[in-house]
Amino acid sequence: MRIMGLDVGDKTIGVAVSDALGWTAQGLEVIRRDTLEKDLQRLQEIIKEYEVEEILVGLPKNMNGTLGDRAQKVLDLVEVFKENLGLPVKLWDERLSTVEAEKMLIKADVSRAKRKKVIDKMAACVILQSYLTSR
Repeated sequence: MRIMGLDVGDKTIGVAVSDALGWTAQGLEVIRRDTLEKDLQRLQEIIKEYEVEEILVGLPKNMNGTLGDRAQKVLDLVEVFKENLGLPVKLWDERLSTVEAEKMLIKADVSRAKRKKVIDKMAACVILQSYLTSR
């Protein structure tokens, strides 16, 4: 069963997908957010192409575990995903996922300019891999 992991931001959506067995996550792409309609269309294309059966969305909790404005935006968008994408959507705590992704890219000696282009995709990968490992 393939799972799609999403790191949702105001300007981008990082996308990762699991392998068919649900063991490993691979970063796929960064969607530059445009209109909600175009964002949903691209997600539907990915779902079809990779035969995704479930969506995992990173929930940006505050360090103390509370939910702030960003988390509420994500929760609102998750409702739209549920209504429009026709798949189960789960939430996963994404605290420090971007920091971990950044560290991985620095360790791999990726330049600052290249890191900026792929950081959201890597954060989605970290979120999804964390979920897969926990199962």
